[in-house]
Amino acid sequence: MRQNRLIPSLLAAALLVSPLFAELAVDPIYQSQMVLQRGVRVPISGTSTSAEAVTVSFAGQKVTAKVKGKKWEAVLAPMEASAENRTLTITQGKQQVTLENVVVGEVWIASGQSNMLWRLDQTRDRQSLEHAEIPSFRFYHAEPQVHTGPSVYNDEQRRRLKAGEMFQGGWSVSNPKSCRRMSAVGWYFGKALQEKLNVPVGVVHVSLGGSEMLAWIPKSVLEKKYPKSLGKDWMHDKNIDPYWVRPRTLKNLGDDFSAPHPYQPGYLFENGIAPWLKFPVAGVIWYQGESDAALSISEHNRQLLTDLITGWRKAFKNPQMPFCMVQLPRIKDLTHERVYWPEFREVQSRVSRELPRVYCAVTLDLGTTNRDVHPPRKLEVGERLAALAASQVYGVQGLAYSGPVFARAEAASGSVALHFDFAEGLRTTNGAAPAGFELSADGKTYYPAEAELADGAVQLRCDKVAKPRFVRYAWSTFVEPNLVNADGLPTAPFAAEISGAAKR
Repeated sequence: MRQNRLIPSLLAAALLVSPLFAELAVDPIYQSQMVLQRGVRVPISGTSTSAEAVTVSFAGQKVTAKVKGKKWEAVLAPMEASAENRTLTITQGKQQVTLENVVVGEVWIASGQSNMLWRLDQTRDRQSLEHAEIPSFRFYHAEPQVHTGPSVYNDEQRRRLKAGEMFQGGWSVSNPKSCRRMSAVGWYFGKALQEKLNVPVGVVHVSLGGSEMLAWIPKSVLEKKYPKSLGKDWMHDKNIDPYWVRPRTLKNLGDDFSAPHPYQPGYLFENGIAPWLKFPVAGVIWYQGESDAALSISEHNRQLLTDLITGWRKAFKNPQMPFCMVQLPRIKDLTHERVYWPEFREVQSRVSRELPRVYCAVTLDLGTTNRDVHPPRKLEVGERLAALAASQVYGVQGLAYSGPVFARAEAASGSVALHFDFAEGLRTTNGAAPAGFELSADGKTYYPAEAELADGAVQLRCDKVAKPRFVRYAWSTFVEPNLVNADGLPTAPFAAEISGAAKR
């Protein structure tokens, strides 16, 4: 009798450890309808409570992986681009996970603050929604679960922040219904890039309104370069935007600082970008800077942007990962929050010159003519990023991807001659003289200069500056630029010293 009583207990214990009850799972970033990066090894990973080997099958490949510490990872060999909807299966014993409609192509990350978060259905372009059925364009839209509105966080928001449940999303094929909440810039970029490359394109979108660079920098970088930002009083750091980031953080947290905040240094990287580090991507598009531009410390911002880019590259184990950023546009807001936008534009331009495979899309002409920090013309922004990526990353020929870029300034007989690259067909949009140029003798006080086009260059004169040594263009928060090339793309803002200028 005693033995009979033990048999059910032993059977129950055996069943608990049986592979039949083991749970096989794939990491959440791997889903049906996803795009896998072509031309590189592609890890597929997940978890299991069984020690039995896991097999991943896709596109004629069958790869086996061992389970170590309940985690497994199988690596697919490099694949060519294919728009064929194929099935990816993960098998362990009698268990199987099936992912449908998987294609292979080019994958990009789209990230930043509110102008990247700005949804497609918030734009005025309804025609795109009507023609959004694009089988070879897919995206993963990570919806923020906690925003930074002007209110104190409730218990559920605090719980999500503590648990790292900041973003929730999934892979979708582009269609009129699925794309409505997708990043407008990310969607326009992906659509245009897919058309130019004629291969499947996937865009992973992770962004948050108002976020500053520190929130997107890996903690490993923060620990070495910005240790004070990791302290409990991080929001009082002098390098944190005092007009938006700091007051909004204090408002959201109220009297309880037990929960982290989305703007906390490193938080958005750890919870938004880190989950994708093993998912190979071709590059990054980045639209951010409105918060950091509130500070006049240009050298600090240059270092932050440099560390963000190099930090991401190291984290993705891709030291040459392309990084295409949107240069801040114009805004008709002369308050203290926007006064240093010209300096931040120069920071972006400088970093794109200093780091390899970093590019800057000029959008000076696409900004607002009022105080709205959200320019409505997202279509042109996305298309300029796509042209930049297609030409510079993929070598597609014949694309208009740059407006005139300052090359040199030469002093000659009472005038200054400016020469530009990408200046074929140099002209003004309104037939008037080029606007927005200034000259200075000391680099501190600038005066408006008279400008005219001559032989593909711009000639400047200013009666108030007898011996000009410095020149700058579009160096204002709000400008009305009119100098473009034959493709209608705007001249990039700049500040420079004049070659051959007489010293004072």
